[in-house]
Amino acid sequence: MKFKSTRGSEELLFSAQAISQGIAKDGGLFVPIEIPQVDLSEIALLEKMSYAERAEYILKFFLTDYTAQELQYCTSQAYSQDNFSEPIAPVVSLEENLSVLELWHGKTSAFKDMALQILPYLLTVALKKETSAKKLLILVATSGDTGKAALEGFKDVAGTEIIVFYPVDGVSDIQKLQMTTQAGENVHVFAVKGNFDDAQTGVKEIFANQNMAESIEKLGYQFSSANSINWGRLVPQIVYYFSAYIDLVKQKSIKLGEQVNFCVPTGNFGNILAGYYAKLMGLPVHKFICASNLNNVLTDFINTGEYNRNREFYKTNSPSMDILISSNLERFLHQITGDSSLVAKYMQELSQKGYYKIAGQTLEKIKEVMQAYCFDEAQTEKAIADVYATKKYLLDTHTAVAYLAAEKYQQETADKTHTVVLSTASAFKFSQDVLKALKQDITGLDSFQQNDLLEKLTAQPTPARIKYLKTAKVLHEQIIDKQEMLAAIKAVL
Repeated sequence: MKFKSTRGSEELLFSAQAISQGIAKDGGLFVPIEIPQVDLSEIALLEKMSYAERAEYILKFFLTDYTAQELQYCTSQAYSQDNFSEPIAPVVSLEENLSVLELWHGKTSAFKDMALQILPYLLTVALKKETSAKKLLILVATSGDTGKAALEGFKDVAGTEIIVFYPVDGVSDIQKLQMTTQAGENVHVFAVKGNFDDAQTGVKEIFANQNMAESIEKLGYQFSSANSINWGRLVPQIVYYFSAYIDLVKQKSIKLGEQVNFCVPTGNFGNILAGYYAKLMGLPVHKFICASNLNNVLTDFINTGEYNRNREFYKTNSPSMDILISSNLERFLHQITGDSSLVAKYMQELSQKGYYKIAGQTLEKIKEVMQAYCFDEAQTEKAIADVYATKKYLLDTHTAVAYLAAEKYQQETADKTHTVVLSTASAFKFSQDVLKALKQDITGLDSFQQNDLLEKLTAQPTPARIKYLKTAKVLHEQIIDKQEMLAAIKAVL
């Protein structure tokens, strides 16, 4: 299978080339030229497979230039006991028609591990296929979780250097420590004065800077990305939608062929887009529910057709969703419209004016598969408290937003379809806000004392790799202006 740009360039690449390149030369994102189909009999085969085997089975439909042996190597290495506790992506029942898909049992206690543990293997295999002597310079902009997961995945991987940019005041204390204490000969971390959109825009502009690309090529490097703009980051996320579905069948929560809903806390639109690709492949999905915090640009878009980033930016208690420019929406628009020139027009308008508007049949198509809701911090806190009080289940702040959206959707529509809420992070990464929601006094307590209190209160253990941070040495302390990102890269090289 080959991949093309969302913006219409004639460049056609096999998956290994698209993954190593990261982003198309015209600034667009790579998408498959066709969507492979999987029928119910093939989905049924997943039931007796391990998660690694499920990943190998699904990925082969898109990564057709990887051999069976290469895919088996990538999946077995990524989804190992060293990287994940078992079960890797469990589905936990909360109510008769509501379950939670826990995606935070990896090294960094966030769902980004599900893709970022396998991406380094996909990339290194891709480089061998290209027989290139170049090293990869991996650039990452993060709103919190992607950065640590990428650093952990790429640390000391031969032939790579990885540079992560995060908003200096836009991540939790634990997220910041996870990044600034990261060891590895090839890892570099910079705090950026600004928000996530500033960091992400900076990275995209650097990718599009032809002079910089030529400069690093002379030094023996080529750019690539570990953000979900890279197809190699997005495609592994399709797997856990299939995995969750067959686990629901296995648990007898649904019958094979029965439709389900997925409710996703959404910032950059990659996680929910992976689910949409799973639906296009044949997974029986009725509706996707897009959940946002106060930065509700996606909710407004899905409800009105207008995407407008010209609005106030809020720092919330769900910081990984504090985003106003959702990169993967570009792929979704390409799939919905089938018109790359129109997508290029929308992206140009977004860049130059900060907004674009869709209408008519395009908006109707989106509303057929998507419903969107947003919630503020007080509502998020109440959801955490209510769910713990009634179900003894501990939500992090992002999952709480999705829980609220699922609840509101069911109330508004009376839809009895089994709904799966995607849980994207451990509550111990956001203990300050979780404890606040549980009405605990945290005056004078640091992040680790807060985790100790949360552990004592709930009788749930703090993930070991979060506890480790208490004694970890801070190795990365540089804070830069957003205009200095290019200079920071040059300094690293």
